[in-house]
Amino acid sequence: MVEKAHSITLLLNASKIFDRQIIEGIGSYLQSSNADWDLYLEEDFLTRLEHFDEWSGDGVIADFDNPAIERALSNTKVPVVAIGGSYQDDASYPNVPYVATDNYALVEAAFNHLRHKGIERFAFYGSPISREQRWAQEREQAMLSLAKHYGYECYVYRGHAVRAETWQYSQKRLTDWLKSLPSPTGIVAVTDSRARHLLQACDHLGFLIPERFAVIGIDDDELTRFLSRVSLTSVRQGSLEMGYQAARLLHKQLNGRLIKNKQLLVPPVTVAERQSTDFKAIKDPLVMQASHFIHMNACKGIKVDQVLDHVGISRSNLESRFREERGHSIHTEIHNEKLSRACQMLKETDANSGDIAQRCGYPSVQYMYALFRKHFDKTPVEYRQDSQPNHFEDEPRSSVIKVI
Repeated sequence: MVEKAHSITLLLNASKIFDRQIIEGIGSYLQSSNADWDLYLEEDFLTRLEHFDEWSGDGVIADFDNPAIERALSNTKVPVVAIGGSYQDDASYPNVPYVATDNYALVEAAFNHLRHKGIERFAFYGSPISREQRWAQEREQAMLSLAKHYGYECYVYRGHAVRAETWQYSQKRLTDWLKSLPSPTGIVAVTDSRARHLLQACDHLGFLIPERFAVIGIDDDELTRFLSRVSLTSVRQGSLEMGYQAARLLHKQLNGRLIKNKQLLVPPVTVAERQSTDFKAIKDPLVMQASHFIHMNACKGIKVDQVLDHVGISRSNLESRFREERGHSIHTEIHNEKLSRACQMLKETDANSGDIAQRCGYPSVQYMYALFRKHFDKTPVEYRQDSQPNHFEDEPRSSVIKVI
């Protein structure tokens, strides 16, 4: 049967990775279904509500984390599917079908990632209390709840709203907070952007990451994850799945089907681990100093002698300390760091093998191929193919969401 065509508007702000992936998920549903939708989305991907009451369409998918959008749709007569963050209080959910990122699960993934590294001190860098950022308060409460459950103290700092005219002041207050924290501490940041504030502040202070502070964000925005000198570990939200599920719910409503369960909670996809949480419980300060130097410079082609010059002790002394703390030599540490970086680039970028070999400090792409065959019994191309996630399997999909 031929589907009736429908006019649908998307009230989303694609300046955020969250909304961009929601849109991508909606597109995935449209490609895999027989929905015939005429989509309206502002050309600059920003939401404008000034003349929304003049719009005559058939359905809406909207970001209800924005209170203005929620208010604008409060009296609309067409089907609406809302997208946003989860709430601990059920009364906070809107009375429309709602697909939510599971804020508690996001923070739990970040917290457990740090905890399993052996970290025993925790902190949370959040956002000022704001009606426009209700999800930030939900994440803060989740962090406090988890720390209490496992018997840890948690230091919380909300910081200041980011504005150009107060940026230097805000960063100064952030550095004051960092100076007050014990070492080592694992810090969960409410977003990737706040996590980058931490990495920049630590860089200015000369604080080692992750030896002094292991930092993890939430969003895994591929556009910005390498903007800091230390690459950022981040929790990847299930935004693609959220977009898919939102489109599926709206499609049901447009076909006259009743939505029984109005809230769907979508868990995070994974923790994308990078340098900022590559924490190892190292007690020897000289090994810690050497390890940090290797993390920052391994792909520049450094040799063991340059590590020794940086630390300032004899080779026999540092090799002995390294084997006691790390269980292997300084040379192996350099090798492991380069190989780990190559694996990361294969998983997370589209760079070709030649570029990766060059950027990871290998003398040739053939040499890198030989290493991958030795360690993984695969070529770099095969390693990349085997590492690709599959976001959209066939129905049923209920195993990836929680109905509340």
